Amino acid sequence: MPTDEPVDYYDVLQVSSSAEPETLHRVYRLLAQRAHPDNEVSGSHDQFVPLNEAYQVLSDPERRAKYDVVHERLRQERWRLVSAGAHAENDLKTEQLVRLTVLEVLCARRRVEPDNPGLSRLDLEKLSGRAREHLEFTIWYLTQKKYVARSDNSSLTITAEGVDYLEKNYRDSSPHHRLSVGSAT
Repeated sequence: MPTDEPVDYYDVLQVSSSAEPETLHRVYRLLAQRAHPDNEVSGSHDQFVPLNEAYQVLSDPERRAKYDVVHERLRQERWRLVSAGAHAENDLKTEQLVRLTVLEVLCARRRVEPDNPGLSRLDLEKLSGRAREHLEFTIWYLTQKKYVARSDNSSLTITAEGVDYLEKNYRDSSPHHRLSVGSAT
């Protein structure tokens, strides 16, 4: 794992940290077929390399055990940060701004890359400046309202309803507030 920004191998493989080896293998094969650079339709070297690295670590029992120690420590640190930021997370205005920020990012992605309009939770975390745990409620809400949908590869995409909601509420939220959402954590 790189020391500058740890990679969540379970997130890369889109599996639970309690996934059995057989599940890891099946999911890896499916994702590797999609992301392999030789796949002319959906291949991506940038997606395949971390996918392969994650599988190499998690499929080896000794390496997985070492990784799990670090992964658990990072998970506990994240939850500590979530608890420390609980007051900000209960602020309704902050949550509304986070929703608009997520929709704005997904809308921009759909406009710029219509053939690949989805973003992963990790992408949203980086682009919004919010920890994944802080985005869980937001993503749940946007999905339930049908403003956001999941694609076959679990990435999130904005729906037509989401675009309408964004356009309706965009004028009520100044750019200054949207840009400062990431610093509210």
